[in-house]
Amino acid sequence: MNRVRRLVAGLTLLTALAGCGTTGAADDKRITLTIDDFGSFGYKTLLREYEAAHPELRVVERVTAFTKHHELLTQRLDAGRGTGDVVAVEEGYVVEFRNRSADFVNLLDLGAGDLKSNWLPWKWDATLSADGTGQMGLGTDVGGLAMCYRPDLFKAAGLPTDRESVAKLWPTWEKYIAAGQRFQAADLPVKWTDAASNIYNQILAQQPTAYYDRDEKLVMDQKPGVRTAWDLTVDMIESGESAKYVAFNAQWMAALQGGRFATLTCPAWVLGLIQQNAPATRGQWDVTAVPGGSGNWGGSWLTVPKQSSHPKEAYALAAWLTAPAQQLRIFKETGNLPSVPALYDDPAVTGFQNSFFSDAPVGKIFTAAVSRKPAQYLGLHNAAVRTIVENKLSKVEIGQLVPALAWQEAVSEAQAVK
Repeated sequence: MNRVRRLVAGLTLLTALAGCGTTGAADDKRITLTIDDFGSFGYKTLLREYEAAHPELRVVERVTAFTKHHELLTQRLDAGRGTGDVVAVEEGYVVEFRNRSADFVNLLDLGAGDLKSNWLPWKWDATLSADGTGQMGLGTDVGGLAMCYRPDLFKAAGLPTDRESVAKLWPTWEKYIAAGQRFQAADLPVKWTDAASNIYNQILAQQPTAYYDRDEKLVMDQKPGVRTAWDLTVDMIESGESAKYVAFNAQWMAALQGGRFATLTCPAWVLGLIQQNAPATRGQWDVTAVPGGSGNWGGSWLTVPKQSSHPKEAYALAAWLTAPAQQLRIFKETGNLPSVPALYDDPAVTGFQNSFFSDAPVGKIFTAAVSRKPAQYLGLHNAAVRTIVENKLSKVEIGQLVPALAWQEAVSEAQAVK
């Protein structure tokens, strides 16, 4: 999505007041802070509490679909006006915006360095300048990997249904594909999984390298990471296991609600997406370990653009929203996994079971996955190249391109990205 959390439906968009960092009506002397985010950050209740504790402030949340949100941020930075006071940036875009850090407040100047130990080291470093003198963002969630599955469909196909036995079906992605072949042999009116792009992104998240190296050189055709994810996804497609949906669009949402696929790659933020968009499936899903056992896909940071008229107040809000206590609350309410390692030993997290997902011990599952994630650099043009590869895989999925030609086109188009 992330968060990758694109095109999430059913969210309430609070009406934004004209301008950012402006005062309200003539008889209202409060400062207005605008926070721009996407998907399911779980801030609605928290923002009202923050207002109550800070009567001098009004906080307005503007929620926009994933891709549009980042496009608008680019446009507003280019125009020199229109950004929120606090703006979320997702994992796939963070290097792109870090490259224009002059447009953002250096949070170290406002005291962020004192909070460094709150976050996983790689989460803090992802928005830190190369020389360590500038910090652009404060980490929100991380996307520890797991797999959601439908026990009722597994039972109908003659597969085990308890999460421990299911995890043993797929210690590797090759075994996951083999289990899918067994499922497809049952000839049920559903598919093993939803979409090639989701499988691909989850496998890629486990690789030591992605599209670029740290010198911003495209290495997708030189290092094994991307090609490994590509080849395994193609194997899944050629086994007839994909329902061929475009992940997270309206048809995908309807299929989610209707039980049209048996497994779904489930980074932590997907739990909130399912709960919001398919509430009638409560108790029908369970969660277990992902093939390969570890990895992270998604997660975001809160930034303060220099356009904000109230950077100190904006920073204070961002620091509060990303503090351990608030991250823990959001985890319990939405499933978004904290990026605070101190919470990974907290019984409130490790012992947390999600009743919507058959009381799955999601705290233990997600923290185990993210704690062992490989170090992976996401390049400046990561988002653009990811979109290219996803589109080529989708064409393979629906039979418009053969895999070899699709790969060649993906590499060629990626090389042209500047």
